[in-house]
Amino acid sequence: MIKKSSLIKTFFVIFFFANLLLIVGGIYIASLFNPLNSDQTAEKQFVIPKGQSISKIGTRLKEEGFIKSDLIFKLVVKKEKLENKIQAGSFKLSPSMNLLEIAHSLTTGTEDAWVTIQEGWRKEEIAESIVRQGFEFFDKDEFLKLAKDDEGRLFPDTYLVPQQITAKQFYNLLINTFDKKISELEDDIDNSGKTLDEIIIMASLVEREGRGYENLRTVSGILWNRIEIGMALQVDATLQYSKGYSSIYKTWWGEPTAQDKEVDSPYNTYQNAGLPPGPISNPGLDALEATINPIQSDYLYYIHDKSGQGHYATSYDGHLENINNYLR
Repeated sequence: MIKKSSLIKTFFVIFFFANLLLIVGGIYIASLFNPLNSDQTAEKQFVIPKGQSISKIGTRLKEEGFIKSDLIFKLVVKKEKLENKIQAGSFKLSPSMNLLEIAHSLTTGTEDAWVTIQEGWRKEEIAESIVRQGFEFFDKDEFLKLAKDDEGRLFPDTYLVPQQITAKQFYNLLINTFDKKISELEDDIDNSGKTLDEIIIMASLVEREGRGYENLRTVSGILWNRIEIGMALQVDATLQYSKGYSSIYKTWWGEPTAQDKEVDSPYNTYQNAGLPPGPISNPGLDALEATINPIQSDYLYYIHDKSGQGHYATSYDGHLENINNYLR
């Protein structure tokens, strides 16, 4: 039989090591809250894209050398109730910051901000969007003056920009991004048989008229078909562009009227065959690619129903039938 003294001794040994393990474990876990490197005080940029999850942010903080544990980061964020306070943007962080400091730093004081320029906006809408977001050093009038002859080349995208960005800096950012994107399409443009200006102008129409990449390609093919046979493009968006801001609809793209189709304007594609003299919006990459690579068909007409689905016809009678079936 095992002596009682041996059992007591075994119990105390187990108790001792269990407590030692708890102490060591506690010290280790506590260390995970401490700075990764207290001596490394140099700040580095850490960017959080829009919509990135807390889990992904924690993983990136660990991978980029700011924290010791992504799991402890997630626990801190939850405990401090920061899940909905951490912002997208650009932050200056240092490995000398502890975990709590880093977590709270991601909720305030972003030195940059994300701005989204939507496909199909005209230059005035771009300027108004930046003004609404409160960029103190951005001058709307200066931007519109710089962009006066660059409709169609102000590339729509989501940008991370400094809070102190100026009109000229923002203008250059959009133009330079367009130049970069279009350079990647040079071979396709050369093989299309169209000039760059023709592509940009048509893409600006297609962007306003299409819904989704395949539909953009179909609409592009239809409009090129009309050009080929000398038919007027009859694009409502060109009427909206020439009309400008609608005080009735409170938008730059107010519903066109029958009277608008009679307006004497080079942008009236009901009265003038061929492309308008310039772009009417700023197309995105899908619209540019769809214009370069249209879907070949015999269609000459298109409509979109209330759900955005496209319906096409080869004749005007078929077009009227689609209107009756899907719009009335």
